[in-house]
Amino acid sequence: QVQLVESGGGLVQAGGSLTLTCTGTGQTFSSYGISWFRQAPGQEREFVVGISWSDRIIAANSMKGRFRIWRDNTKSMVFLPLDSLKPEDTAVYYCAQDRIPWRDVPSIGLDDYDIWGQGTQVTVSP
Repeated sequence: QVQLVESGGGLVQAGGSLTLTCTGTGQTFSSYGISWFRQAPGQEREFVVGISWSDRIIAANSMKGRFRIWRDNTKSMVFLPLDSLKPEDTAVYYCAQDRIPWRDVPSIGLDDYDIWGQGTQVTVSP
């Protein structure tokens, strides 16, 4: 059974950086898009950025130019470097796998993902 595990979260001051990692299990990892979502306290889970099986990248409008994403299929990992963090970036960050293999463009809809990690907390202090 495929599983995803996030790591790399923590407490950082405003302006600081973290790199989140999503590690997957299963031999079909490279066939699926992986996306990052985040959920702040009291708010709905929102799409951040996603990468397709073919490295096509889609970012939420509010995230464009801020966050990058890349994947290493040899290690079944997807990386999300977070730079110039702001207090409003405080949230639990989740990675998720697309329910459909070989989708050309990552979906921004939560319902298009059927495997989720447990989340990793990112806290940005002022």
